Amino acid sequence: MVSSPPYQQPLTGPPAGQRPGRRAHWWQRRWVRASAVSVLLALSGLVILALVRQQTGTEGFLVGLGLAVLPVPLLIAAFRWLDRVEPGPWRNLLFAFAWGACAAALVAIIANSFATQWIATATADPTSADTLGATVIAPIVEEIAKAAAVLLVFLFRRRDFTGIVDGVVIAGVTATGFAFTENILYLGNAYGTDEASGIQGIALNSVTAATFFVRVIMSPFAHPLFTVLTGIGFGIAALAADRQRVRRVLIPSAGLLLAMGMHSLWNSSAVFGDYGFFAVYAAFMVPAFGLLTWLTIWTRQRELRTVRAELPAYAAAGWIAGHEPYVLASMRARRLARDFARRTSGPGAARAVAEYEAFATSLAFLRHRGRRGRAGAEFVIRERELLDELWSRRLLARPALEYAARATPPPPLPRPTGPAYAGPAYAGPPLGHIPPQGYAPPQGYAYAPPAPAYYNPYLSG
Repeated sequence: MVSSPPYQQPLTGPPAGQRPGRRAHWWQRRWVRASAVSVLLALSGLVILALVRQQTGTEGFLVGLGLAVLPVPLLIAAFRWLDRVEPGPWRNLLFAFAWGACAAALVAIIANSFATQWIATATADPTSADTLGATVIAPIVEEIAKAAAVLLVFLFRRRDFTGIVDGVVIAGVTATGFAFTENILYLGNAYGTDEASGIQGIALNSVTAATFFVRVIMSPFAHPLFTVLTGIGFGIAALAADRQRVRRVLIPSAGLLLAMGMHSLWNSSAVFGDYGFFAVYAAFMVPAFGLLTWLTIWTRQRELRTVRAELPAYAAAGWIAGHEPYVLASMRARRLARDFARRTSGPGAARAVAEYEAFATSLAFLRHRGRRGRAGAEFVIRERELLDELWSRRLLARPALEYAARATPPPPLPRPTGPAYAGPAYAGPPLGHIPPQGYAPPQGYAYAPPAPAYYNPYLSG
């Protein structure tokens, strides 16, 4: 007998093999893990602060800190913008940035220094040791150190890591933190070099100005660009089914190797002559940046199409209103709904609408994975949790979403009719769903095929 997939099974309790009353070990408790990570990052931060200040001096450290912080808000805002369809929790971004700025930077400084000194001692050639360290050792060590943050979120925050965009955002924010600390070190050392040469302040012909131009103006996206390749690998692995174990291991490994390769090529530009930097920048970095930007934006648009395709099943079952799939698949309509809630009911209502939008998007992605057999054994439990979250916010969210639906009509195309519109039967939520208290679902759970992407059932009357 062939069992039905998880998204067609009724809600019957916890998955087999899990006992509801079983208590987790003390080291498995969330607060223990959070405390351990916080202590690790705090200690790493103190050590990296002492090391950087020791190398740059107090004045150089302050100058480097003031200059290195300039691109950080722009990069964080860019990655947060990419994550607007299904925004992840801020705690994941804070962890990623702190890991990159503290733990990964500390590992990189210690490992790179040790490896370079060992090579110089073994070969008795400090110049070649520096070159080998920059082009081979540093890319390997730094990309592994940054990839560790992506791996940790992938393993322990699995519900928040569902696709390519999540991988790009976590990897990019981690690399932004790493670049922030590295820029403090480079800019602080450059300022110390200028002081030793008798140059006061940050003159246009100073080493500090040149370092600032190269690292902050021209290539603030360099480290994020490298590590994003690793994040894409983990994002593709997140889309794979649990049984596809080889794919879930090989693709992130391939992404990590690509990140190391591009990082090595970038560091090698210094040994290609006076114009090596500009040649590598124009021939590789700019095209790669453009390609990855296009990929992430295309992926975000595909996520919106997934929302529009999956949510009509829940609208047909009565869990959400008929116009909501259209509204939730439009970033402009979402923003209008939040603004309406803020004007009419205050910031708390706007926050509730934003949460409603995020939970509905997660529900659409969950169902999409379930129909493809990639949702895992906890599909039904997670689906019910998301439905309950939507139901608890419906009174505040639905008027705002209704306003957004009226304010953003779809293109004026006629509603299709006839056999072509009927299409194949569309399976709605599983029959075993128990609606929230006080809700009477449509009799018999009569499901309908989803409307086309351009059709807004609310505006049709």
